[in-house]
Amino acid sequence: MEEKEQFFLKIYNLGIIKFGNFTLKSGMNSTLYIDFRPIASRPDLLIKLSDLILHEVPSSNFELICGVPYAALPIATTLSLRSNIPLIIKRKENKGYGTKRMIEGIYKKGQNCLLIEDVITSGDSLLRTVIDIEKEGLIIKDIISILDREQGGIENIKKRGYKIRTLFRIGEVLKMLEKKHFLNKKEIHMIQFFFRKRNKKNIQNKRLSYEEKKEIISHPIAKKLIDITLKKKTNLIVSADLVRSKNILKLANLIGDRICGLKIHVDIIDDFSLSFINYLKNISIEKKFLLFEDKKLCDVGMTNYLQLHYGVHKIASWADIITVHLLAGSSSIKNLNIPSKMGLITISEMSSFGRLSDDNYIRKALNISLKNPKVIGTVAQRKVDDRLLLFTPGIHFYNYKKNYFGNNYIHPIKAFEKNGSDFIIVGKAIYQSNNPKIEAEKYRNAGWKAYTNLL
Repeated sequence: MEEKEQFFLKIYNLGIIKFGNFTLKSGMNSTLYIDFRPIASRPDLLIKLSDLILHEVPSSNFELICGVPYAALPIATTLSLRSNIPLIIKRKENKGYGTKRMIEGIYKKGQNCLLIEDVITSGDSLLRTVIDIEKEGLIIKDIISILDREQGGIENIKKRGYKIRTLFRIGEVLKMLEKKHFLNKKEIHMIQFFFRKRNKKNIQNKRLSYEEKKEIISHPIAKKLIDITLKKKTNLIVSADLVRSKNILKLANLIGDRICGLKIHVDIIDDFSLSFINYLKNISIEKKFLLFEDKKLCDVGMTNYLQLHYGVHKIASWADIITVHLLAGSSSIKNLNIPSKMGLITISEMSSFGRLSDDNYIRKALNISLKNPKVIGTVAQRKVDDRLLLFTPGIHFYNYKKNYFGNNYIHPIKAFEKNGSDFIIVGKAIYQSNNPKIEAEKYRNAGWKAYTNLL
C-alpha cells in the first residue's frame, strides 16, 4: 500500500487533479477534474504504473491489451512493452477512408483482451469500447481502471457482468492528500462539496422531476414549457419537417392537444408568410404548446442577430424557442437582443451518424450553455447538467440504427433511462404515418411513462 501511495504522490505533483467547476465527459458537473495525460511525459512513471497494473492483473490472464481512447493509450502502450503482450488500438470513430476499421492491430477471434481505462465515472465510454472490441470476436475477462471517481461507474460495469478492478479510489487518495498536507483550505472545501453532492446523488439515485427542475431553472420560457408538460402530461415535441404551410397547420390542429412543442424549419416552407405564422401561433395558444424554430443559428454574433430580427421570417417576433450551434463560440449568442420570453436551445451533440463533434467539443458546448442566461437547454445524446433541459431528437419505436439520411434512432425509453432526457423530439414517425393523431398519442404515452417510471 505504501508503494502505491508514494506513486500517487508523485503523479499528483504533475497536476493530475484540478479543482474548480468542470463538465465531465459523462455530462456530470464536478468540482474535481482528474487528468492522467501528463504521465505520458514521464516514462519512469509510466513504467511504474505498468508494474502496479501487472501486480493487480497477472499477464497470464490476457493475450491482448487495449486502452480506452485516448488518455489510456500511453498507459496501454507502456504495459504492452513491459509485458511483451500485443497492443490493439481502439479508435473513437472509423477514419472514413482506407480500411475504416474501429480496431487496429493484429489479433484473432477468441483472444482475451485486457481493457485499461484511466478514470472511470459513469462507465459509459468504457462500455462503448467493450462493445466495439467484442464485435471483433475478442473476449474481455479483465478490465482495470487507474482511478475510480466512485460515482457509479464500477457498479455499472459489474452489473453488465464484467470483472473490473481499480488501482485507486478517489475517496482514499483525497484523504491521503489531506493527511499529507498536500491540500489548502479551498481545495479541502471543494472536496467536501464533491462528497456531499456525490452522497446526495447516491441516496436519491433518481432523476429530477419536472417540478424540481423548475425550481433550479430561472428562464420564464423554460418554466412555461415545464408547466405545459405537467398540465398536459406530455414531454413530446413533434418536428414538422413539412414544406407546405397548410400541411403544417393541419398537423398542428391534429396533434396539438398531445404535444408540448411543435418544431418547424421556416426556411424549407415553400409558401411561407406571416399570416401562416399568425394562424400557427393562434393554434399554439389555443392548444397550449410552444413554437420551436429549428434555425440552428451557426454564425458570428452579428449575422445570428440579423437572421433573428430581419428578412422575411422575422423569427424573434413569434418563436418561443430557437436552436443554435456553438461552433462560433460563446460570443455568437451573447448579444442577440431576443425577447425575455424567448429561449435558446444549443446543439451540443447531434443524432446523426458520423457526426464530427467529439467529447471535447461537447464539454465546451455544455459549458457555454450553462453560462448564458438565455439558454434553457441543449440537444445531446447523453446526460447533462440538471440546470439545462435536455432535448433528445431521433426518437423512433423501431430499432433502427440509422436511416438513409444518416440519422440514428433511439427508443423513447432509452432516451429517458440512459440519456436522462427531459423532452423527446419525434418527426417522420408521426407526420408520415397514416394517422398522426394516433401515433402522437402513442409517443406521448411512451414518453410520459418513461419519465414517470424513473421517479
